[in-house]
Amino acid sequence: MENLAEKSAGLNISQAGNGKVKLATVWLDGCSGCHMSFLDIDERILVLAQKADLVYSPLVDVKEFPEMVDVTLIEGAVSSEGDLEKIKHVREHTRILVSLGDCAVTANVPGMRNPFTVQSVMDRAYIENAQRNRQIPDQVIPALLPKSVPVHEIVPVDVFVPGCPPHRDAIYYVLSELVEGRTPDLAGKTRFGK
Repeated sequence: MENLAEKSAGLNISQAGNGKVKLATVWLDGCSGCHMSFLDIDERILVLAQKADLVYSPLVDVKEFPEMVDVTLIEGAVSSEGDLEKIKHVREHTRILVSLGDCAVTANVPGMRNPFTVQSVMDRAYIENAQRNRQIPDQVIPALLPKSVPVHEIVPVDVFVPGCPPHRDAIYYVLSELVEGRTPDLAGKTRFGK
């Protein structure tokens, strides 16, 4: 298996066909704060756009994850059957997987339900706290897993970017390094909760 240095060095020869790195972002069980922080890189997103195409994201209107992506940022914990299926599929079709934010790195806020059973969580949300239509849904929402877990407990992760959310400068740094074919060194650039 390639190490991260070998994977990131290979990004200089992208399969995008236009010489650009294929970039994706995925939202699992999280608040979207990491995506907001990604957008907060402001005009620097134009610098990244010269070297990377955003080929899949909640920010673009693409329904199917591409056959192969160079770099994927994952926000959120793995908390449902839908999340589990999605992260396995994304990992199979991604060269470099980045856990973005404390929920992806540690399960953070979604993991706060872990001391409780799924049934007690569902009862609390849909029966005890409901004013009308007190029933637990059995359609539309994916079934919850017994525990909410960080991404690396399900699939291998190449880069961890902690923070709640990670600072825009850390996100820009990681992406800039990866699209240039370098391994990002996050020592001193991030910390949990900030």
